[in-house]
Amino acid sequence: MRLKQPLRQLTGLILLAALLTTLLGCTAAPPDGQQPHARIAFAQSDTPRVTAPSVSAAHQEQLMAGNQAFALNLYRYLADHADGNLFLSPHSISVALAMTYAGARGMTETEMAEALHFTLTQDRLHPAFNQIDLALSRRGEGAEGKDDEGFRLHVVNALWGQQEYPFREAYLDTLARNYGAGLRLVDFVSDAEAARIAINDWVGEATEGRIEDLIPQGALNDLTRLVLTNAIYFNAAWAETFMEEATRDGDFFLLDGRSVRVPLMRQAAAFRYAGGANYQAIELPYDGGELSMVILLPGTGEFETFERGLDQAQLASILDSLSFRPIDLTMPRFELSSTFTLADALSALGMPLAFSEDADFSGIDDTHDLFISDVIHQAFVAVDESGTEAAAATAVIVATESLVERTEVRIDRPFIFLIRDIETGALLFVGRTLNPAES
Repeated sequence: MRLKQPLRQLTGLILLAALLTTLLGCTAAPPDGQQPHARIAFAQSDTPRVTAPSVSAAHQEQLMAGNQAFALNLYRYLADHADGNLFLSPHSISVALAMTYAGARGMTETEMAEALHFTLTQDRLHPAFNQIDLALSRRGEGAEGKDDEGFRLHVVNALWGQQEYPFREAYLDTLARNYGAGLRLVDFVSDAEAARIAINDWVGEATEGRIEDLIPQGALNDLTRLVLTNAIYFNAAWAETFMEEATRDGDFFLLDGRSVRVPLMRQAAAFRYAGGANYQAIELPYDGGELSMVILLPGTGEFETFERGLDQAQLASILDSLSFRPIDLTMPRFELSSTFTLADALSALGMPLAFSEDADFSGIDDTHDLFISDVIHQAFVAVDESGTEAAAATAVIVATESLVERTEVRIDRPFIFLIRDIETGALLFVGRTLNPAES
């Protein structure tokens, strides 16, 4: 996917994305059976992860409302500055930036909170993220994946730090307590390329090969001090699968009035549905009933207006109005992948100070020498008759100063879609399909 604005130069220290963890301490084996790269030592914090955080329902709802607002603000910015299809994981991006935010101070902290819609104080925000992550880890017991290998929703984290760098214990303790990962000790100063390869290998393995080469060659150098990695992988069967023999080629109508021939899947079943003056919405649950895909289909000629107006309040209204009814559903198979650099987007959304040399991340290392130089994100999704496979990873790059009548839903024109956790409201993925014939 190509952004209209030029990509910022990737230099400095990379924090790879969303749920991090860990701290300096004595060398130990990695948690959960993960194996560090052969050339990388492993350190584990003495601070254990909190596995039963005390978070009120009001605080969890406050976090999710803010995350949804940020997700849709970011989506609208990218949609306005990109050509064609797009797909991203706002959950991964929010968590990665939350980890960076844990070390922000002063006006940098204030700007980040406003741009990211973090309305909870730091001591409440991170436990709330922890509670969401722990809830997601319990999803899909006994459910099927689209490939007959079982449901998977994996959100995994690792922290990669420069050997002997003086990270603040309090910062690392916050990450260990709430995001639960270990610290892999690498030598960016002497061999940044070896560290880059090891990190990319870890991301590729965590996403079952769907996200490869996340960190481009040359992005790490001798000024790199920390890389926080997050990877999210999702694989689930539909609760109501489409019969392959019902799939037929049909027309999908593009925004410019042309059409393309694509495979269109078909089924008749009861789904939760809502219709408005300029849209239709349908929710397709995954096996187990804990997650779903929600498709938002603007009316003919209404796509751009609907997309620009889609905010957290409108989405909440649409989701609240969904109710079961018999549906004759037609929709395309599609596969999308996207790569973004997000520094310009995040600056435009209200946190420019974090990307300047005046940034204050003294909560990370007791200096004022760190600033974010860019944020990289990659995502992939494949939707077919069986279900959905999706994966994403994020990198925050930081540098040092040096029943009724049956309703027909025919998704044969551009649409917006999102994959959400139903109980918590977490928006794991969001995207648009303008042309399913393109990947």
